[in-house]
Amino acid sequence: MLLLLSALTAAAAARAQIWMSRGADGTMHFTNVPQHRPAGARVIISSPDHRPPAGQASQVITSPNMPVIGPEVRAQYDAARADAARYTRYDTYIREAAQLYQLPEALLRAVIKQESDFNAWSVSNSGALGLMQLLPTTAQSMTVTDPFDPRQNVLGGARYLRVLANTFNGDLVLTLAAYNAGSGAVIRYGAVPPFEETQNYVRQVLRYYYEYRAR
Repeated sequence: MLLLLSALTAAAAARAQIWMSRGADGTMHFTNVPQHRPAGARVIISSPDHRPPAGQASQVITSPNMPVIGPEVRAQYDAARADAARYTRYDTYIREAAQLYQLPEALLRAVIKQESDFNAWSVSNSGALGLMQLLPTTAQSMTVTDPFDPRQNVLGGARYLRVLANTFNGDLVLTLAAYNAGSGAVIRYGAVPPFEETQNYVRQVLRYYYEYRAR
């Protein structure tokens, strides 16, 4: 429970700002913890209550309730959204993750479809990133250093699903509910939490799951 409380506290902090830096070997690193940002790191995503000063043209504000997203991320997102090949581009990573973590491929596809519609540059209102919409704290705990890297994101998301599936004894419904609302909420209610978003999420992912499985 202490670990769960710690994770929930960290997730709340992820709503502030996310910094990106590039290592000497070209690897990109992300953090939402100010103390952990290296010299030269720049903000790529900010929540509405941490908007940059009005004169900073390097930021793009999509709506009052959305995070502030840097133009390089927005440009990549728009390009990916226009590319229909994204629906099959990550098949190799999905198969790899499914085999490694003993999960159905159809389940991973269903989660990715619901979370990002297979757009590797997706960013949610809460600052979740990439194909499987990992919060920076979740990504870090799943050893994902670049949430926008498709392979890392799929493997990290699958690893997290495996942890949740183990936590809830393989119950698919509770696993999906925890992926959306957090383990703490599912444990607290002993069932799918009475949150409309979570209940709709579980129904939609299950619908996609059975569709992909039938194929």
